[in-house]
Amino acid sequence: MDEVTLVDDESQEANHVGPGTEDHDPGETDVAVGEEESRDEVGEQVTPPAERGEGLVLANARIVELEETVSDRDSEAASLKKYVAELEGMLSSSRDSLVEAVSRYRDMVIQASPGVLEELVSGDSITSIDESLQKAKNLIGKVREGLEAEVSLARVPAGAPERRLPDLSALSPREKIQYGIGGNK
Repeated sequence: MDEVTLVDDESQEANHVGPGTEDHDPGETDVAVGEEESRDEVGEQVTPPAERGEGLVLANARIVELEETVSDRDSEAASLKKYVAELEGMLSSSRDSLVEAVSRYRDMVIQASPGVLEELVSGDSITSIDESLQKAKNLIGKVREGLEAEVSLARVPAGAPERRLPDLSALSPREKIQYGIGGNK
């Protein structure tokens, strides 16, 4: 170890501390020896200042590189968020157009099927409108068949009943004679 000169401010005396010097005051600070003992206790190796500076330069270069990467990722994330916002706008516009097209389709189906009630045709897609139209047509067909069957059972002939001669086969000969003379008995 090199020789170090320590100057005590109060006494202005110079004390030389070094490998061959052993006559120093125990109250004075021996910087070189204290550092060496603390390094030995911790088990650290002393890194020369040149290597420390080189390590700092490498660390700073890595920090700059990582900051650039973070900046690139931030700008990429911002552009992706902008793209997502554009896609959401397009999706909203497409949904609005779809709702309008389905509404117009429903109106056209109702106009093309005058026998179908408007309330029976519903849905939020073309497929569901077609299904509800088919169900409405089936319902109308069943109702129509039921009404026709009911009408045929209760059919009353129009006008006066047909004129027929009474059935005289069940009458006795005396009743037949009386009927023929004009007696209503």
